[in-house]
Amino acid sequence: MNGRKPKLELKWIGKDQRPKLEPRILIEDPEKSCHAARRVTDHDIFDNRLIFGDNLLALKALDQEFAGQVRCIYIDPPYNTGSAFEHYDDGLEHSIWLGMMRDRLELLRRLLRNDGVIFVHIDDNEHAYLKVLMDEVFGRRNFCGQFIWEKKKKPSFLNANMGIVTEYILAYSPDRSSSPAFIGGLTTEGKKYPLNNAGNGLQTLCFPPESVEFRCPDGRYEPQDMSEGAIVTRLLDRLIVKNGKNSNAFRLEGEWRYSQKKLDEIIAAKETLVISKIPFRPNHIKAGGEKKKIKNLLSIAHYQISTYEDSNAESEALFGENAFDYPKPEKLLSTLISAVTSPGDWVLDSFAGSGTTGAVAHKMGRRWIMVELGEHCHTHIIPRLKKVIDGEDEGGITKAVGWKGGGGFRYYTLAPSLLEKDPWGNWVINKEYNAAMLAQAMCKHEGFTYAPSEEVYWQQGHSSERDFIYVTTQTLNRAQLQAISDEVGPSRTLLICCSAFRVKPDAFPNLTLKKIPKAVLNNCEWGRDDYSLEVSALPAAPTPEEDAAKRIEELPLFAREEPE
Repeated sequence: MNGRKPKLELKWIGKDQRPKLEPRILIEDPEKSCHAARRVTDHDIFDNRLIFGDNLLALKALDQEFAGQVRCIYIDPPYNTGSAFEHYDDGLEHSIWLGMMRDRLELLRRLLRNDGVIFVHIDDNEHAYLKVLMDEVFGRRNFCGQFIWEKKKKPSFLNANMGIVTEYILAYSPDRSSSPAFIGGLTTEGKKYPLNNAGNGLQTLCFPPESVEFRCPDGRYEPQDMSEGAIVTRLLDRLIVKNGKNSNAFRLEGEWRYSQKKLDEIIAAKETLVISKIPFRPNHIKAGGEKKKIKNLLSIAHYQISTYEDSNAESEALFGENAFDYPKPEKLLSTLISAVTSPGDWVLDSFAGSGTTGAVAHKMGRRWIMVELGEHCHTHIIPRLKKVIDGEDEGGITKAVGWKGGGGFRYYTLAPSLLEKDPWGNWVINKEYNAAMLAQAMCKHEGFTYAPSEEVYWQQGHSSERDFIYVTTQTLNRAQLQAISDEVGPSRTLLICCSAFRVKPDAFPNLTLKKIPKAVLNNCEWGRDDYSLEVSALPAAPTPEEDAAKRIEELPLFAREEPE
Protein backbone atom coordinates (compact mmCIF):
# COMPACT_ATOMS: atom_id res chain seq x y z
CA MET A 1 0.00 0.00 0.00
CA ASN A 2 3.07 2.28 0.38
CA GLY A 3 1.44 4.03 3.34
CA ARG A 4 -1.54 5.15 1.24
CA LYS A 5 -5.04 4.72 2.62
CA PRO A 6 -7.35 2.47 0.58
CA LYS A 7 -10.30 4.24 -1.00
CA LEU A 8 -13.64 3.36 -2.49
CA GLU A 9 -13.58 3.66 -6.27
CA LEU A 10 -15.27 2.37 -9.37
CA LYS A 11 -13.23 -0.02 -11.53
CA TRP A 12 -13.72 -0.63 -15.23
CA ILE A 13 -11.89 -1.98 -18.24
CA GLY A 14 -9.29 0.52 -19.43
CA LYS A 15 -9.71 2.93 -16.51
CA ASP A 16 -5.96 3.56 -16.41
CA GLN A 17 -5.94 4.60 -20.08
CA ARG A 18 -6.19 8.37 -20.35
CA PRO A 19 -6.04 10.39 -23.56
CA LYS A 20 -3.08 12.75 -23.96
CA LEU A 21 -5.11 15.69 -25.19
CA GLU A 22 -3.64 18.35 -27.43
CA PRO A 23 -4.36 21.89 -26.14
CA ARG A 24 -5.87 23.26 -29.37
CA ILE A 25 -6.43 26.92 -30.09
CA LEU A 26 -9.87 28.26 -31.04
CA ILE A 27 -10.47 30.06 -34.33
CA GLU A 28 -13.40 32.45 -34.68
CA ASP A 29 -15.51 32.40 -37.83
CA PRO A 30 -17.03 35.91 -37.99
CA GLU A 31 -19.55 34.84 -40.64
CA LYS A 32 -21.20 32.46 -38.18
CA SER A 33 -20.89 34.75 -35.17
CA CYS A 34 -24.00 36.82 -34.44
CA HIS A 35 -24.63 40.14 -32.69
CA ALA A 36 -27.72 42.28 -32.30
CA ALA A 37 -27.90 45.29 -34.62
CA ARG A 38 -28.23 47.60 -31.60
CA ARG A 39 -28.06 47.54 -27.83
CA VAL A 40 -31.37 46.75 -26.19
CA THR A 41 -30.16 47.39 -22.63
CA ASP A 42 -26.96 48.52 -20.94
CA HIS A 43 -26.47 44.94 -19.76
CA ASP A 44 -26.37 43.20 -23.15
CA ILE A 45 -23.71 40.47 -23.31
CA PHE A 46 -21.76 39.89 -26.52
CA ASP A 47 -18.84 37.65 -25.49
CA ASN A 48 -20.78 34.36 -25.33
CA ARG A 49 -19.11 31.44 -27.11
CA LEU A 50 -20.40 28.69 -29.35
CA ILE A 51 -17.73 26.09 -30.18
CA PHE A 52 -18.13 23.57 -32.97
CA GLY A 53 -15.97 20.52 -32.40
CA ASP A 54 -15.21 17.53 -30.19
CA ASN A 55 -16.20 18.49 -26.66
CA LEU A 56 -13.21 16.86 -24.95
CA LEU A 57 -10.75 18.82 -27.10
CA ALA A 58 -12.88 21.95 -26.67
CA LEU A 59 -12.80 21.65 -22.87
CA LYS A 60 -9.04 21.26 -23.03
CA ALA A 61 -8.87 24.36 -25.25
CA LEU A 62 -10.88 26.34 -22.68
CA ASP A 63 -8.82 25.22 -19.71
CA GLN A 64 -6.12 27.88 -19.77
CA GLU A 65 -8.49 30.85 -20.05
CA PHE A 66 -11.48 29.64 -18.04
CA ALA A 67 -10.04 27.44 -15.27
CA GLY A 68 -11.88 28.40 -12.08
CA GLN A 69 -14.16 30.90 -13.88
CA VAL A 70 -17.45 29.05 -14.56
CA ARG A 71 -20.22 29.36 -11.99
CA CYS A 72 -22.66 26.76 -13.37
CA ILE A 73 -22.29 23.74 -15.64
CA TYR A 74 -25.23 21.77 -16.98
CA ILE A 75 -24.64 18.72 -19.15
CA ASP A 76 -27.03 16.20 -20.62
CA PRO A 77 -24.63 13.47 -21.81
CA PRO A 78 -25.56 10.33 -23.81
CA TYR A 79 -27.57 8.10 -21.52
CA ASN A 80 -25.93 4.85 -22.70
CA THR A 81 -29.18 3.06 -23.44
CA GLY A 82 -27.24 0.32 -25.22
CA SER A 83 -28.51 1.15 -28.71
CA ALA A 84 -25.07 2.34 -29.82
CA PHE A 85 -23.39 -0.74 -28.41
CA GLU A 86 -25.54 -3.62 -29.61
CA HIS A 87 -22.52 -5.55 -30.92
CA TYR A 88 -20.46 -5.18 -27.73
CA ASP A 89 -20.57 -7.03 -24.43
CA ASP A 90 -21.97 -5.25 -21.39
CA GLY A 91 -18.57 -4.75 -19.72
CA LEU A 92 -17.11 -2.97 -22.72
CA GLU A 93 -20.23 -0.86 -23.11
CA HIS A 94 -20.07 0.45 -19.55
CA SER A 95 -16.32 0.88 -19.71
CA ILE A 96 -16.43 3.08 -22.80
CA TRP A 97 -19.19 5.21 -21.30
CA LEU A 98 -17.46 5.56 -17.93
CA GLY A 99 -14.13 6.45 -19.53
CA MET A 100 -15.82 9.03 -21.74
CA MET A 101 -17.52 10.62 -18.73
CA ARG A 102 -14.51 10.51 -16.40
CA ASP A 103 -12.27 12.34 -18.88
CA ARG A 104 -14.85 15.09 -19.38
CA LEU A 105 -15.84 15.46 -15.72
CA GLU A 106 -12.22 15.98 -14.70
CA LEU A 107 -11.86 18.85 -17.19
CA LEU A 108 -15.23 20.32 -16.24
CA ARG A 109 -14.21 20.31 -12.59
CA ARG A 110 -11.15 22.42 -13.45
CA LEU A 111 -13.35 25.00 -15.16
CA LEU A 112 -15.69 25.45 -12.19
CA ARG A 113 -15.28 28.22 -9.67
CA ASN A 114 -14.65 27.02 -6.15
CA ASP A 115 -18.25 27.96 -5.33
CA GLY A 116 -19.57 26.70 -8.66
CA VAL A 117 -22.02 23.87 -9.26
CA ILE A 118 -22.27 21.19 -11.94
CA PHE A 119 -25.59 19.56 -12.83
CA VAL A 120 -25.45 16.25 -14.71
CA HIS A 121 -28.69 14.96 -16.21
CA ILE A 122 -29.05 11.18 -16.40
CA ASP A 123 -31.62 8.37 -16.51
CA ASP A 124 -31.80 4.99 -14.78
CA ASN A 125 -29.32 3.19 -17.04
CA GLU A 126 -26.13 4.74 -15.66
CA HIS A 127 -27.42 6.74 -12.71
CA ALA A 128 -25.84 4.61 -9.98
CA TYR A 129 -22.52 4.32 -11.83
CA LEU A 130 -22.44 8.06 -12.48
CA LYS A 131 -23.01 8.84 -8.78
CA VAL A 132 -20.00 6.73 -7.73
CA LEU A 133 -17.88 8.17 -10.55
CA MET A 134 -18.72 11.75 -9.56
CA ASP A 135 -17.97 10.93 -5.92
CA GLU A 136 -14.51 9.93 -7.10
CA VAL A 137 -13.93 12.98 -9.33
CA PHE A 138 -15.44 15.67 -7.06
CA GLY A 139 -15.21 14.00 -3.67
CA ARG A 140 -18.18 12.46 -1.90
CA ARG A 141 -18.28 15.34 0.60
CA ASN A 142 -18.96 17.72 -2.32
CA PHE A 143 -22.22 16.03 -3.35
CA CYS A 144 -24.81 18.82 -3.10
CA GLY A 145 -27.83 16.63 -3.74
CA GLN A 146 -29.98 15.10 -6.43
CA PHE A 147 -32.99 16.46 -8.26
CA ILE A 148 -35.75 14.19 -9.50
CA TRP A 149 -37.40 15.61 -12.61
CA GLU A 150 -40.92 14.58 -13.58
CA LYS A 151 -40.21 14.26 -17.29
CA LYS A 152 -43.58 13.02 -18.54
CA LYS A 153 -47.21 13.58 -17.75
CA LYS A 154 -47.98 10.06 -18.94
CA PRO A 155 -45.60 7.23 -18.00
CA SER A 156 -43.45 5.29 -20.44
CA PHE A 157 -43.97 1.54 -20.17
CA LEU A 158 -40.82 0.50 -22.04
CA ASN A 159 -39.61 -0.88 -18.72
CA ALA A 160 -41.31 -4.26 -18.31
CA ASN A 161 -41.74 -3.82 -14.56
CA MET A 162 -42.97 -0.27 -14.08
CA GLY A 163 -43.98 2.97 -15.75
CA ILE A 164 -41.17 5.52 -15.85
CA VAL A 165 -41.91 9.23 -15.39
CA THR A 166 -38.66 10.58 -13.88
CA GLU A 167 -35.02 11.35 -14.64
CA TYR A 168 -32.26 12.55 -12.35
CA ILE A 169 -29.94 15.53 -12.06
CA LEU A 170 -26.87 15.08 -9.85
CA ALA A 171 -25.38 18.26 -8.35
CA TYR A 172 -21.76 18.62 -7.20
CA SER A 173 -19.41 21.45 -6.31
CA PRO A 174 -15.59 21.55 -6.18
CA ASP A 175 -16.05 22.75 -2.59
CA ARG A 176 -19.52 22.25 -1.17
CA SER A 177 -18.72 24.42 1.87
CA SER A 178 -18.31 27.37 -0.51
CA SER A 179 -21.24 26.58 -2.80
CA PRO A 180 -24.46 28.60 -2.54
CA ALA A 181 -27.80 27.47 -1.26
CA PHE A 182 -29.98 26.44 -4.21
CA ILE A 183 -32.65 29.11 -4.29
CA GLY A 184 -36.04 28.31 -5.76
CA GLY A 185 -38.35 31.17 -4.94
CA LEU A 186 -39.37 33.51 -2.13
CA THR A 187 -41.20 32.99 1.14
CA THR A 188 -44.85 33.99 1.29
CA GLU A 189 -45.35 37.64 2.31
CA GLY A 190 -46.46 37.93 5.90
CA LYS A 191 -45.06 34.51 6.88
CA LYS A 192 -42.44 34.57 9.61
CA TYR A 193 -39.49 32.21 9.74
CA PRO A 194 -38.32 32.51 13.36
CA LEU A 195 -34.82 32.07 14.68
CA ASN A 196 -36.03 29.00 16.50
CA ASN A 197 -37.79 26.73 13.99
CA ALA A 198 -39.57 24.85 16.77
CA GLY A 199 -42.25 27.52 16.95
CA ASN A 200 -43.76 30.47 15.11
CA GLY A 201 -43.33 34.13 15.80
CA LEU A 202 -40.36 36.07 17.12
CA GLN A 203 -38.23 33.90 19.40
CA THR A 204 -36.25 34.78 22.50
CA LEU A 205 -33.40 32.33 23.13
CA CYS A 206 -31.54 32.33 26.44
CA PHE A 207 -27.82 31.64 26.82
CA PRO A 208 -25.83 31.62 30.09
CA PRO A 209 -22.75 33.87 30.22
CA GLU A 210 -19.71 32.60 28.30
CA SER A 211 -21.74 29.86 26.61
CA VAL A 212 -21.75 31.51 23.19
CA GLU A 213 -19.01 32.79 20.91
CA PHE A 214 -19.76 35.10 17.99
CA ARG A 215 -17.09 34.86 15.31
CA CYS A 216 -16.95 37.21 12.36
CA PRO A 217 -14.38 39.07 10.22
CA ASP A 218 -14.52 42.07 12.62
CA GLY A 219 -13.64 40.12 15.76
CA ARG A 220 -15.27 38.20 18.59
CA TYR A 221 -18.39 39.13 20.48
CA GLU A 222 -19.77 37.45 23.61
CA PRO A 223 -23.10 37.86 25.45
CA GLN A 224 -21.50 38.95 28.72
CA ASP A 225 -19.91 41.97 27.00
CA MET A 226 -23.21 43.90 27.10
CA SER A 227 -24.12 46.78 29.37
CA GLU A 228 -27.64 47.67 30.47
CA GLY A 229 -29.95 48.90 27.72
CA ALA A 230 -30.28 48.18 24.03
CA ILE A 231 -26.88 47.74 22.34
CA VAL A 232 -26.30 47.38 18.64
CA THR A 233 -23.35 45.26 17.49
CA ARG A 234 -22.16 44.97 13.90
CA LEU A 235 -21.69 41.34 12.93
CA LEU A 236 -21.10 40.06 9.41
CA ASP A 237 -22.42 43.36 8.00
CA ARG A 238 -25.77 42.76 9.70
CA LEU A 239 -27.22 44.46 12.78
CA ILE A 240 -27.96 42.30 15.79
CA VAL A 241 -30.09 43.92 18.49
CA LYS A 242 -29.34 42.53 21.93
CA ASN A 243 -32.16 42.49 24.44
CA GLY A 244 -31.45 45.12 27.11
CA LYS A 245 -33.77 43.58 29.74
CA ASN A 246 -31.94 40.29 29.85
CA SER A 247 -28.32 40.57 28.86
CA ASN A 248 -28.16 36.84 28.24
CA ALA A 249 -31.12 36.61 25.88
CA PHE A 250 -31.28 37.34 22.17
CA ARG A 251 -34.39 38.42 20.33
CA LEU A 252 -33.76 37.81 16.63
CA GLU A 253 -35.59 36.82 13.49
CA GLY A 254 -34.11 34.23 11.16
CA GLU A 255 -33.65 30.49 10.93
CA TRP A 256 -32.17 28.58 13.85
CA ARG A 257 -31.10 24.97 13.64
CA TYR A 258 -31.93 23.86 17.22
CA SER A 259 -34.85 24.15 19.60
CA GLN A 260 -34.41 25.72 23.07
CA LYS A 261 -34.46 22.20 24.54
CA LYS A 262 -31.60 21.12 22.31
CA LEU A 263 -29.68 24.31 23.13
CA ASP A 264 -30.12 23.64 26.86
CA GLU A 265 -28.72 20.11 26.39
CA ILE A 266 -25.67 21.44 24.52
CA ILE A 267 -25.04 24.08 27.18
CA ALA A 268 -25.52 21.51 29.99
CA ALA A 269 -22.82 19.40 28.39
CA LYS A 270 -20.55 22.46 28.69
CA GLU A 271 -20.10 22.70 24.93
CA THR A 272 -19.52 26.18 23.55
CA LEU A 273 -21.92 27.31 20.85
CA VAL A 274 -20.13 29.01 17.95
CA ILE A 275 -22.29 31.38 15.90
CA SER A 276 -20.71 32.52 12.64
CA LYS A 277 -23.75 33.96 10.89
CA ILE A 278 -27.17 35.14 12.05
CA PRO A 279 -29.77 36.40 9.59
CA PHE A 280 -31.52 39.53 10.81
CA ARG A 281 -34.48 41.45 9.51
CA PRO A 282 -35.17 44.86 11.06
CA ASN A 283 -38.67 45.24 12.48
CA HIS A 284 -39.77 47.80 9.88
CA ILE A 285 -39.34 45.23 7.08
CA LYS A 286 -42.30 42.99 6.43
CA ALA A 287 -41.81 39.29 7.01
CA GLY A 288 -41.84 37.20 3.86
CA GLY A 289 -40.44 37.71 0.38
CA GLU A 290 -37.14 36.12 1.40
CA LYS A 291 -35.17 33.59 -0.59
CA LYS A 292 -35.87 29.96 0.16
CA LYS A 293 -34.15 26.75 -0.87
CA ILE A 294 -35.46 24.73 -3.78
CA LYS A 295 -36.96 21.30 -3.22
CA ASN A 296 -35.36 18.27 -4.83
CA LEU A 297 -38.57 17.24 -6.61
CA LEU A 298 -38.86 19.20 -9.85
CA SER A 299 -42.44 18.47 -10.74
CA ILE A 300 -45.44 20.10 -12.33
CA ALA A 301 -47.18 20.27 -8.96
CA HIS A 302 -44.29 21.91 -7.07
CA TYR A 303 -42.72 24.29 -9.58
CA GLN A 304 -44.86 24.05 -12.72
CA ILE A 305 -41.77 22.46 -14.33
CA SER A 306 -42.23 21.64 -18.00
CA THR A 307 -42.06 18.10 -19.31
CA TYR A 308 -40.84 16.50 -22.54
CA GLU A 309 -44.30 17.06 -23.98
CA ASP A 310 -43.83 20.79 -23.38
CA SER A 311 -40.26 20.92 -24.69
CA ASN A 312 -41.22 19.02 -27.83
CA ALA A 313 -43.87 21.68 -28.44
CA GLU A 314 -41.23 24.39 -27.86
CA SER A 315 -38.97 22.68 -30.40
CA GLU A 316 -41.74 22.41 -32.99
CA ALA A 317 -42.51 26.11 -32.58
CA LEU A 318 -38.84 26.95 -33.14
CA PHE A 319 -37.90 24.51 -35.91
CA GLY A 320 -41.16 23.32 -37.47
CA GLU A 321 -40.81 19.98 -39.23
CA ASN A 322 -37.10 19.95 -38.34
CA ALA A 323 -37.86 19.84 -34.61
CA PHE A 324 -35.21 18.43 -32.29
CA ASP A 325 -36.21 15.20 -30.53
CA TYR A 326 -36.64 15.37 -26.76
CA PRO A 327 -34.82 18.61 -25.93
CA LYS A 328 -34.78 19.73 -22.31
CA PRO A 329 -37.46 22.38 -21.53
CA GLU A 330 -36.40 25.96 -20.91
CA LYS A 331 -38.27 26.10 -17.59
CA LEU A 332 -36.18 23.23 -16.23
CA LEU A 333 -32.91 24.89 -17.23
CA SER A 334 -33.95 28.29 -15.91
CA THR A 335 -34.85 26.73 -12.55
CA LEU A 336 -31.38 25.19 -12.22
CA ILE A 337 -29.45 28.19 -13.52
CA SER A 338 -31.33 30.72 -11.37
CA ALA A 339 -30.83 28.50 -8.31
CA VAL A 340 -27.04 28.97 -8.24
CA THR A 341 -26.06 31.95 -10.45
CA SER A 342 -26.37 35.72 -10.71
CA PRO A 343 -26.51 37.90 -13.84
CA GLY A 344 -23.14 38.00 -15.58
CA ASP A 345 -21.98 34.59 -14.31
CA TRP A 346 -20.56 32.06 -16.79
CA VAL A 347 -22.76 29.04 -17.62
CA LEU A 348 -21.34 26.13 -19.65
CA ASP A 349 -22.86 23.19 -21.53
CA SER A 350 -20.49 20.86 -23.38
CA PHE A 351 -23.29 18.62 -24.74
CA ALA A 352 -25.28 21.48 -26.26
CA GLY A 353 -27.84 19.48 -28.26
CA SER A 354 -30.38 21.98 -29.57
CA GLY A 355 -28.90 24.86 -27.54
CA THR A 356 -31.43 25.13 -24.70
CA THR A 357 -28.81 25.97 -22.06
CA GLY A 358 -27.38 28.87 -24.06
CA ALA A 359 -30.80 30.21 -25.02
CA VAL A 360 -31.97 30.21 -21.40
CA ALA A 361 -28.72 31.65 -20.03
CA HIS A 362 -28.85 34.41 -22.67
CA LYS A 363 -32.40 35.40 -21.75
CA MET A 364 -31.45 35.41 -18.07
CA GLY A 365 -28.47 37.73 -18.54
CA ARG A 366 -25.82 35.12 -17.92
CA ARG A 367 -22.73 34.65 -20.08
CA TRP A 368 -22.57 31.23 -21.69
CA ILE A 369 -20.31 28.73 -23.46
CA MET A 370 -21.68 25.82 -25.49
CA VAL A 371 -19.90 23.01 -27.32
CA GLU A 372 -21.45 20.80 -29.99
CA LEU A 373 -19.91 18.46 -32.56
CA GLY A 374 -23.05 17.44 -34.45
CA GLU A 375 -24.26 19.24 -37.55
CA HIS A 376 -27.29 20.40 -35.56
CA CYS A 377 -24.90 23.07 -34.24
CA HIS A 378 -25.59 24.77 -37.58
CA THR A 379 -29.12 23.55 -38.31
CA HIS A 380 -30.60 24.16 -34.86
CA ILE A 381 -28.39 26.00 -32.37
CA ILE A 382 -27.33 28.97 -34.52
CA PRO A 383 -30.85 29.66 -35.92
CA ARG A 384 -32.31 29.35 -32.42
CA LEU A 385 -29.82 31.78 -30.88
CA LYS A 386 -30.34 34.26 -33.70
CA LYS A 387 -34.06 34.30 -32.89
CA VAL A 388 -33.22 34.90 -29.22
CA ILE A 389 -30.85 37.75 -30.10
CA ASP A 390 -33.33 39.31 -32.54
CA GLY A 391 -36.16 39.06 -30.01
CA GLU A 392 -38.12 36.70 -32.27
CA ASP A 393 -38.25 33.75 -29.85
CA GLU A 394 -41.55 34.08 -28.03
CA GLY A 395 -41.54 30.64 -26.40
CA GLY A 396 -39.92 29.05 -23.36
CA ILE A 397 -39.14 31.52 -20.58
CA THR A 398 -39.24 34.62 -22.82
CA LYS A 399 -42.35 36.18 -21.28
CA ALA A 400 -41.48 35.10 -17.73
CA VAL A 401 -38.17 36.99 -17.78
CA GLY A 402 -39.36 39.83 -20.01
CA TRP A 403 -36.84 39.09 -22.76
CA LYS A 404 -36.76 41.66 -25.61
CA GLY A 405 -33.65 40.52 -27.51
CA GLY A 406 -30.08 41.79 -27.64
CA GLY A 407 -26.52 40.63 -27.08
CA GLY A 408 -24.67 38.13 -29.23
CA PHE A 409 -22.19 35.28 -29.45
CA ARG A 410 -18.92 34.37 -31.14
CA TYR A 411 -18.66 31.14 -33.15
CA TYR A 412 -15.42 29.16 -32.89
CA THR A 413 -13.96 26.00 -34.37
CA LEU A 414 -11.03 23.99 -33.09
CA ALA A 415 -7.81 24.59 -34.98
CA PRO A 416 -6.33 21.56 -36.74
CA SER A 417 -3.62 19.62 -34.95
CA LEU A 418 -0.40 21.62 -34.58
CA LEU A 419 1.73 18.80 -35.99
CA GLU A 420 1.28 16.58 -39.03
CA LYS A 421 3.44 13.97 -40.74
CA ASP A 422 5.38 14.78 -43.88
CA PRO A 423 5.65 12.29 -46.81
CA TRP A 424 8.53 10.56 -45.02
CA GLY A 425 6.66 10.05 -41.75
CA ASN A 426 8.33 12.88 -39.82
CA TRP A 427 6.31 15.17 -37.55
CA VAL A 428 6.38 18.76 -38.80
CA ILE A 429 4.40 21.94 -38.12
CA ASN A 430 1.01 21.82 -39.82
CA LYS A 431 1.10 23.90 -43.03
CA GLU A 432 -2.29 25.41 -42.10
CA TYR A 433 -0.66 27.29 -39.22
CA ASN A 434 0.42 30.87 -39.82
CA ALA A 435 2.84 32.73 -37.53
CA ALA A 436 0.14 34.04 -35.18
CA MET A 437 -1.51 30.62 -34.82
CA LEU A 438 1.84 28.99 -34.12
CA ALA A 439 2.69 31.54 -31.44
CA GLN A 440 -0.73 31.12 -29.81
CA ALA A 441 -0.44 27.31 -29.87
CA MET A 442 3.04 27.34 -28.33
CA CYS A 443 1.79 29.66 -25.60
CA LYS A 444 -0.80 27.01 -24.68
CA HIS A 445 1.79 24.22 -24.69
CA GLU A 446 4.26 26.16 -22.58
CA GLY A 447 1.75 27.69 -20.14
CA PHE A 448 1.96 31.31 -21.34
CA THR A 449 -0.84 33.78 -21.92
CA TYR A 450 -0.94 34.79 -25.57
CA ALA A 451 -0.70 38.60 -25.68
CA PRO A 452 1.46 39.87 -28.57
CA SER A 453 2.97 43.32 -28.07
CA GLU A 454 2.57 45.90 -30.83
CA GLU A 455 5.92 47.50 -29.97
CA VAL A 456 8.23 44.60 -29.00
CA TYR A 457 8.34 41.76 -31.55
CA TRP A 458 9.72 39.16 -29.13
CA GLN A 459 6.95 39.69 -26.57
CA GLN A 460 4.26 37.36 -27.93
CA GLY A 461 3.03 36.12 -24.57
CA HIS A 462 3.82 36.19 -20.88
CA SER A 463 3.67 34.00 -17.78
CA SER A 464 4.43 36.91 -15.43
CA GLU A 465 5.30 40.59 -15.67
CA ARG A 466 8.94 39.72 -16.41
CA ASP A 467 8.78 36.36 -18.20
CA PHE A 468 7.94 36.28 -21.93
CA ILE A 469 7.82 33.93 -24.93
CA TYR A 470 8.93 34.40 -28.54
CA VAL A 471 8.02 31.89 -31.28
CA THR A 472 9.59 31.83 -34.74
CA THR A 473 10.25 29.29 -37.49
CA GLN A 474 13.69 30.80 -38.14
CA THR A 475 17.07 29.29 -37.34
CA LEU A 476 18.73 31.77 -34.97
CA ASN A 477 22.50 32.35 -34.89
CA ARG A 478 24.64 33.77 -32.10
CA ALA A 479 24.48 37.36 -33.33
CA GLN A 480 20.68 37.31 -33.47
CA LEU A 481 20.39 35.73 -30.03
CA GLN A 482 22.90 38.18 -28.57
CA ALA A 483 20.83 41.10 -29.86
CA ILE A 484 17.65 39.64 -28.36
CA SER A 485 19.41 38.92 -25.05
CA ASP A 486 20.62 42.51 -24.83
CA GLU A 487 17.07 43.82 -25.38
CA VAL A 488 15.60 41.45 -22.78
CA GLY A 489 18.13 42.62 -20.19
CA PRO A 490 19.12 41.13 -16.85
CA SER A 491 15.81 41.75 -15.08
CA ARG A 492 13.61 39.81 -17.53
CA THR A 493 13.56 36.29 -18.99
CA LEU A 494 12.51 35.02 -22.41
CA LEU A 495 11.61 31.56 -23.74
CA ILE A 496 12.49 31.28 -27.43
CA CYS A 497 10.86 28.51 -29.49
CA CYS A 498 12.49 28.28 -32.93
CA SER A 499 13.31 25.74 -35.64
CA ALA A 500 17.01 25.63 -34.63
CA PHE A 501 19.71 27.66 -32.89
CA ARG A 502 23.45 27.79 -33.44
CA VAL A 503 24.63 28.16 -29.83
CA LYS A 504 24.63 26.02 -26.68
CA PRO A 505 21.20 26.04 -24.98
CA ASP A 506 22.61 27.77 -21.89
CA ALA A 507 24.69 30.36 -23.78
CA PHE A 508 22.57 33.28 -22.48
CA PRO A 509 21.40 33.35 -18.83
CA ASN A 510 18.22 35.33 -19.58
CA LEU A 511 17.17 33.12 -22.54
CA THR A 512 15.72 29.60 -22.60
CA LEU A 513 16.00 27.97 -26.02
CA LYS A 514 13.75 25.21 -27.38
CA LYS A 515 13.39 23.68 -30.82
CA ILE A 516 10.02 23.13 -32.44
CA PRO A 517 8.44 20.72 -33.05
CA LYS A 518 10.85 18.70 -30.87
CA ALA A 519 9.91 20.67 -27.72
CA VAL A 520 6.27 19.48 -27.86
CA LEU A 521 6.59 16.20 -29.73
CA ASN A 522 5.86 13.97 -26.73
CA ASN A 523 3.31 16.25 -25.07
CA CYS A 524 0.14 14.74 -26.50
CA GLU A 525 -1.65 12.77 -29.20
CA TRP A 526 -1.32 14.52 -32.56
CA GLY A 527 -3.80 14.46 -35.40
CA ARG A 528 -6.75 13.06 -33.43
CA ASP A 529 -9.90 15.15 -33.86
CA ASP A 530 -12.64 12.91 -32.44
CA TYR A 531 -12.97 11.60 -28.87
CA SER A 532 -16.72 11.21 -29.13
CA LEU A 533 -18.93 8.19 -28.55
CA GLU A 534 -19.72 7.75 -32.22
CA VAL A 535 -19.95 4.07 -33.16
CA SER A 536 -17.61 4.72 -36.09
CA ALA A 537 -14.93 5.74 -33.61
CA LEU A 538 -15.13 2.44 -31.77
CA PRO A 539 -13.05 -0.62 -32.64
CA ALA A 540 -14.77 -3.05 -34.99
CA ALA A 541 -16.76 -5.75 -33.26
CA PRO A 542 -15.13 -9.20 -33.59
CA THR A 543 -16.66 -11.69 -36.02
CA PRO A 544 -17.97 -14.99 -34.56
CA GLU A 545 -14.85 -16.74 -35.90
CA GLU A 546 -12.51 -14.17 -34.31
CA ASP A 547 -14.45 -14.35 -31.06
CA ALA A 548 -14.21 -18.18 -30.99
CA ALA A 549 -10.49 -18.08 -31.76
CA LYS A 550 -9.91 -15.61 -28.94
CA ARG A 551 -11.79 -17.80 -26.48
CA ILE A 552 -9.65 -20.80 -27.48
CA GLU A 553 -6.47 -18.77 -27.00
CA GLU A 554 -7.57 -17.86 -23.48
CA LEU A 555 -7.98 -21.53 -22.50
CA PRO A 556 -5.05 -23.37 -20.83
CA LEU A 557 -3.10 -25.60 -23.25
CA PHE A 558 -4.44 -28.88 -21.83
CA ALA A 559 -8.03 -27.71 -22.35
CA ARG A 560 -7.68 -26.89 -26.05
CA GLU A 561 -8.94 -29.33 -28.66
CA GLU A 562 -7.74 -29.70 -32.20
CA PRO A 563 -10.54 -28.99 -34.71
CA GLU A 564 -11.88 -32.07 -36.48
